[in-house]
Amino acid sequence: MRPPYEDVSKLGFGKYFTDYMFVMKYNIEKGWHDAGIKKYGNFSLDPAACVFHYAQEIFEGQKAYIAGDGRILMFRPQENARRMNYSARRLCMPEIPEAIFMKALQDLIVHEKEWIPDGQGNSLYVRPTMIAAEPFLGVKPAKEYLFFIILSPVGPYYKEGFKPIGIYVEDFMVRAAIGGVGDVKTGGNYAASLMGAVKAEEKGFAQVLWLDANEHRYVEEVGSMNIFFVYGNKLVTPELNGSILNGITRKSVLKLAADMGYEVSEGPVDIHEVLRDIADGKLTEMFGTGTAAVISPVGLLHYKEKEYVINNMQVGQVTQTLYDRLVDIQYGRAEDKYNWVYELGRK
Repeated sequence: MRPPYEDVSKLGFGKYFTDYMFVMKYNIEKGWHDAGIKKYGNFSLDPAACVFHYAQEIFEGQKAYIAGDGRILMFRPQENARRMNYSARRLCMPEIPEAIFMKALQDLIVHEKEWIPDGQGNSLYVRPTMIAAEPFLGVKPAKEYLFFIILSPVGPYYKEGFKPIGIYVEDFMVRAAIGGVGDVKTGGNYAASLMGAVKAEEKGFAQVLWLDANEHRYVEEVGSMNIFFVYGNKLVTPELNGSILNGITRKSVLKLAADMGYEVSEGPVDIHEVLRDIADGKLTEMFGTGTAAVISPVGLLHYKEKEYVINNMQVGQVTQTLYDRLVDIQYGRAEDKYNWVYELGRK
């Protein structure tokens, strides 16, 4: 079927879905079974399905791109497969063999390749998801699961484009705590972040910066991104402490930056030191990283009713350089010496 949109510049994010999806079932007796590509449509689930009552649910976010020569590319999809299995283990769900995960991605995306939009910033967003489908009431892991992949043609995550955003720093509510599931890509983490996101939007900001649950002092992550602070030639990002998502774009930026000659550091980041460094001009740039936005420049922090402007609300040189290099690799325009790009076929 022809995609239902006419102007790719108006795609937005997560508005359209392709005609087909991948679906696979699991139970204790058969393991993973009944795998295949099916017409996109509703699921029939019992009202007592475990996912509704005990939130056994995990997902991933990925993208497929069209290179200038027509190749269909993905960026480090094996990392998504491994992270999904990490999430599965933490939530007592069955792991998916990496070969099955990768074949499902390839078969579905190639099947729906006409939906992959061309153009800078456009891509096919890929959402693998697993839910607990067994119907029962009682706090224990389910014995039946549903794994599916849906696809959505998308434009840039932020409609204003590659411009610095303002971020609201939440100093009371928390997204996750060490020992919990903050480092797992599960819907509960995002549900916990919604009130903070609403507060931020009401105040006119695009995202929320979350602090640690214990002291409300140490920076963790933004609602949909990991976060980086730039001090001249040095990049600083919070360490993975068990409550921060192990972002694949984050990991890629750390590697790229180090190879490009920047100093990189992972460790505790005190929000009060960050604010002092902004005021003193020591902190020169700030940006977020994630699959949806890739790299998002940050130009302002709002903390306790005071605003701190970074780099005059301009995109910094380090941010721009890293964004250009990463996106060029993702779209097949630059050498991929890391073997990060995975080719699925041709459009």
